[in-house]
Amino acid sequence: MTSLAPSPGRAVPRPTAAAAAVGVAGALVVVLVLLAPLLALLAHLSPGGVRAALRQPGALDPLAVSLGASALAMLLIAGAGTPVAWLLARRRLPAPALWETAILLPLLMPPLVVGLLLVFVLGPATPIGVALAHLRLSATNTFLAVVVAEVYESAPYYVLQAAAAFAAVDPDLEDAAALLGDRAARRFRRVTLPLAAPGLATAFAVSWARAIGAFGAVLIIAYHPYGLPLQIWTTLQETGLASSLPFALLLLAVALPPPLAALWWSARARRRR
Repeated sequence: MTSLAPSPGRAVPRPTAAAAAVGVAGALVVVLVLLAPLLALLAHLSPGGVRAALRQPGALDPLAVSLGASALAMLLIAGAGTPVAWLLARRRLPAPALWETAILLPLLMPPLVVGLLLVFVLGPATPIGVALAHLRLSATNTFLAVVVAEVYESAPYYVLQAAAAFAAVDPDLEDAAALLGDRAARRFRRVTLPLAAPGLATAFAVSWARAIGAFGAVLIIAYHPYGLPLQIWTTLQETGLASSLPFALLLLAVALPPPLAALWWSARARRRR
């Protein structure tokens, strides 16, 4: 049977100029299609309208809610999700398929359904809700509820991508460090973590964008206090599309820089290898 792979001594044929031009043109079309909503947003905004909208009393309160809740959610996700991702990547958990399914389920369920189910787990009449009430806390319509909803909507993105990053690290390098006398914690800190860092940065970028833009679960379990996604929704309902656009721009302004910086650093780290 003839192999389709090129033999070691043969050069791989390079695409013709026409094929390369078609490929570039197709890529440009895809990029323009993906950027069309952003370009439309910028085209319908005026600097004066943005300034007027954001200078209204309390207009920036949703920004503080979104930034604070997303930062706390990401701290929890990275702190708890990183060890779980490593255990999944190294197959150190019993019945790994069950663990992976449990992590995937919130990702596969519609966010609105996740919010509804969280009410049955964390609502005031549930055992957890009663326990929180004794601590003078509540997981519905509070800042804590926003954090919980964001964690459920974004944690699977981080854990799955982080597990892939750890799985890409050659275990032989960790074994070599062990032979040199490094203990497990030192091997993880000096070998595993630096090699997995670009993938972890990508995981953080995707999860952050998902957390700060979380809407479905937040709408059900944490309608108050407003974060930016809910501020956009309520403004759209109350005063129309034009008045909600400045808040959409504000959400993009705070949501995109951390992921873009993480992805840029990740790409740069991979090129250095």
